Amino acid sequence: MGQLQLENVRKSFGNAEVIKGVSLDIADGEFVVFVGPSGCGKSTLLRMIAGLEEITDGTVSIDGTVVNTLAPVKRGIAMVFQSYALYPHMSVYENIAFPLRVDKMSKDEVETRVRRASGILQLDERLQHKPGQLSGGQRQRVAIGRAIVREPKVFLFDEPLSNLDAALRAEMRVELSKLHGDLGATMIYVTHDQVEAMTMADRIVVLDGGIVSQVGTPLELYHKPRNLFVAGFIGNPKMNFLPVTCSRADEDSATVTLPNGAELTVPVHGHSGLAGQSMTLGIRPEHLKLGEADARLTVDPSVIERLGIHTVAYARVAQSDTPFCALLDGSAPARPGTDLDIGINGADCHLFDTDGQAVERRVALTEIDPDLLVAAEG
Repeated sequence: MGQLQLENVRKSFGNAEVIKGVSLDIADGEFVVFVGPSGCGKSTLLRMIAGLEEITDGTVSIDGTVVNTLAPVKRGIAMVFQSYALYPHMSVYENIAFPLRVDKMSKDEVETRVRRASGILQLDERLQHKPGQLSGGQRQRVAIGRAIVREPKVFLFDEPLSNLDAALRAEMRVELSKLHGDLGATMIYVTHDQVEAMTMADRIVVLDGGIVSQVGTPLELYHKPRNLFVAGFIGNPKMNFLPVTCSRADEDSATVTLPNGAELTVPVHGHSGLAGQSMTLGIRPEHLKLGEADARLTVDPSVIERLGIHTVAYARVAQSDTPFCALLDGSAPARPGTDLDIGINGADCHLFDTDGQAVERRVALTEIDPDLLVAAEG
């Protein structure tokens, strides 16, 4: 079992409060990713779960037992750090076996556990090598193997792929996802990379300044962000934001005026009180079109990136000088300094009120598999 519960957890360093009352329930076997910008508190929160940082207030429970005062080794957790922290003079076998030897396990049990872990991580042919003879990805697998042999209730990963190059990071994301499927263990993973979060997580916890901004599945955060912060953080390239004014609204939609004066109706759970308000319209770069659409904007591209399958146009909206990004077809006729006529469909847009909170979208069930779009309560 590896059920984890955080109840109003807080952490202060002197007068500076860095974790400001976080409550979470993580189910046994769940893969949860803590994500957010540098300084948001994600690594501090992970270290509090591990017992490496003292908890100022609140409780951390594992399988119903409060572990606030327990030493890390007694919590039933294993942690994989950003640095591999391998012993250079030891073989791969001895690096993986080290925590078992510290626990004075029998030779046969050590052999069984190390062989099982090396088989899962495809390290059988590397067991007699030294860390210096391994690639970065292989060294990271050794560090993970050292955690696996302890058979913990909860695995904790603190930005374990940040030292790898882009190709290796992509490879290791796949391997970690497979590992989670093979072990069925509870895993909590910290990263600043929202692509890692989206590709690996069962649920994502988005942190902003020590506060949980939203918890949900990857598709929930993508399609139904609760606020401007989450909307701008999840997605690559990031969501575009345009200043708009709501001209009219009812319970089924809100009609807004774009910077160029065009009107666009957005299917949201609106109300008449929105009329006359200054709002923010969000539209993801991948939802923009060059063909027919509900409304159009003229943008002035300054940089064009040709990626083969896609063309990325970095521009500004002609009427408001607002930064704008469009993800278009690979052969799109886009050139720096030449205006682009961009189409926007209301069904693809998000609306945010003056406080930056999302007006709930009307998303058709046929658009998203309901089994993948599960709202996190609380």
